[in-house]
Amino acid sequence: MATDTVLPTPTGSVPPTVDVPALTALLGGRYAEVRRRVRDQLVAHAQVLVDAEEMTRAEFRDRVRDVVVEMAGTGQTGMGFPTDYGGGGDIGASLAAFETLALGDLSVLVKVGVQFGLFGGAVLQLGTERHHEKYLADIVSGRLMGCFAMTETGHGSNVQALGTVATYDLATQEFVVTSTRSDAWKDYIGNAAAHGEMAVVFAQLVVGGESKGVHALLVPIRVDGEPAPGVRIEDDGLKMGLNGVDNGRLWFDGVRVPREALLNRFADVTPEGLYVSDIDNPDKRFFTMLGTLVQGRVCVGGAGINASKVAITIATKYALRRRQFEATDDTEEELLLDYGLHQRRLFPLLARTYALHFAQEVVAAQVHDIFSGTLQPGADPDLARRELESRAAGTKALGTWHATRTIQECREACGGAGYLAENRFAALKADTDVFTTFEGDNHVLLQLVAKGLLTAYSSEFEEMDQFDMVRFVAGLAVETVIEKTSVHKLFERLKDVLPGGPDGWDQEAGLLDPDYQLAMYRFREEHMISGVARRLKRGIDQGMNPATVFSRVQDHVIGAARAHMERLVLEAFVGKVRAMPDGDNKVALGLLCDLHALSGIESDRAWFMEHGRLTSTRSKAISREIGDLCRRVRPLADDLVDGLGVPVAMLRSPELVG
Repeated sequence: MATDTVLPTPTGSVPPTVDVPALTALLGGRYAEVRRRVRDQLVAHAQVLVDAEEMTRAEFRDRVRDVVVEMAGTGQTGMGFPTDYGGGGDIGASLAAFETLALGDLSVLVKVGVQFGLFGGAVLQLGTERHHEKYLADIVSGRLMGCFAMTETGHGSNVQALGTVATYDLATQEFVVTSTRSDAWKDYIGNAAAHGEMAVVFAQLVVGGESKGVHALLVPIRVDGEPAPGVRIEDDGLKMGLNGVDNGRLWFDGVRVPREALLNRFADVTPEGLYVSDIDNPDKRFFTMLGTLVQGRVCVGGAGINASKVAITIATKYALRRRQFEATDDTEEELLLDYGLHQRRLFPLLARTYALHFAQEVVAAQVHDIFSGTLQPGADPDLARRELESRAAGTKALGTWHATRTIQECREACGGAGYLAENRFAALKADTDVFTTFEGDNHVLLQLVAKGLLTAYSSEFEEMDQFDMVRFVAGLAVETVIEKTSVHKLFERLKDVLPGGPDGWDQEAGLLDPDYQLAMYRFREEHMISGVARRLKRGIDQGMNPATVFSRVQDHVIGAARAHMERLVLEAFVGKVRAMPDGDNKVALGLLCDLHALSGIESDRAWFMEHGRLTSTRSKAISREIGDLCRRVRPLADDLVDGLGVPVAMLRSPELVG
């Protein structure tokens, strides 16, 4: 804990004493020990942070591979795989381990994600026993390095339109894999340029001359270190960051693989050339297949949040050492963190980092329950899966955008020192920037969230594209959507929690009441959802094309989805604080929760004022309260960032943190 004299709390009361180990254990949750072991591994491999700057790209790629294989030998990268194949049999543990890796070198993190999350996860989730028995043990141990080859240059997020085709040859009982167009090569594929030996290739399946939609097959891409026959490989070259990961391009020219190479959990082809599946609807089959891969999206969101922990820890500790400008008395210059503006820059980001950690915890628990078969008795597994897909998409978007913003702000808060490579911000900025488009562009993901909200998880949800969704919502009575969102009822609840009832808008009391905070977030969300529904219906009623209607309201759609996710994040934070036993740690996290909630209202106060839910007087009161909360957090700041559990060796930054 910092030894410098700190500002007293505004009331002059003694600030709470934070129990740092207990706080770290709280954030670790049921997997606190797993996280601790991963942090120990990161410290053991701390030299890789230096290697990233001093080695050539080829050398560093090999170094990252060696670290990943060594970690695989400890069992920490395979916790989500069945124990029969050398895994840990605990999906929740695998998520906790992965996101904790984000405290260290992010090329190692992404290499782990490609090998065990994407490649291994696809074999596990899309394959059956014949694939598991043959490949999983080698994948888990790192003996078989692989790729996840879905993305093509010509189609971006439109996976259903992929140009790679796998045609069944009845005479030889083989699939013939071909890149059919000049823009159908697989691109940005991790492990492809140097280390991958096999790829899970997503391709249009053609059986008996008929297309059956996109399926996944196992295709060897290297034999004895050289490209396999019919496979062309190119290096994507130098990237903005993550240069320890060997991203590359793949082309296929009549590559033959046996019939058994088809990952056949959801569909198969018999030796006689008969296509069979338990899911008749091809769209539902496709989305069911993709739904099993949601763990990758969850992992990227968690990685962004954990990278934010590194940045906010470095910036806060630097501000506890760096002095600037003349002091107000005869002592030495003021610490940076004693300036109100510096507190305003860092502490809301610290609060949001905690908030997103707890929101991520909720998503990870959902993943574990769904994929481990431990849902509550009576729970609808299809509904649970759809809710997970929506929440995972939104949490990933918010978590990765937060990483980008936090790392930039913290870099600036460290001045010139933050610009030095040894202080980690250069790598953090470069390596996390792609997170906003990893596993789906964030704006596209928020459209997925909005679609789920607007269709109220109807049975048509999975089969709808965005224009079907427009028609569907337009076909509903708008009053039905309004009733589901209950805006008018919510307004009544909002007035109930205001001090003084309906006339309480201008009073400062009650701003720290979580019920008031949640009511404001809920009102914004539900008002936006009903507004989108009205606009969609109005456009269709006017005879407009659904594509045009959707394009015109797209900003509103994204706004509604963000409002929904912000409400879920706040609920997760409030729920966590309320569940804590009384004590100083609860008080400390309560301050951060209030700071997070009010900062969110302040940042969108124009909307609240436009919609009559915030007066200028109350808006000013919120800003004053935020300043007061920052001053109250100030004496706790060092302990609160220590509670995030970032190992000192991962901070590196000798000039910044000592």
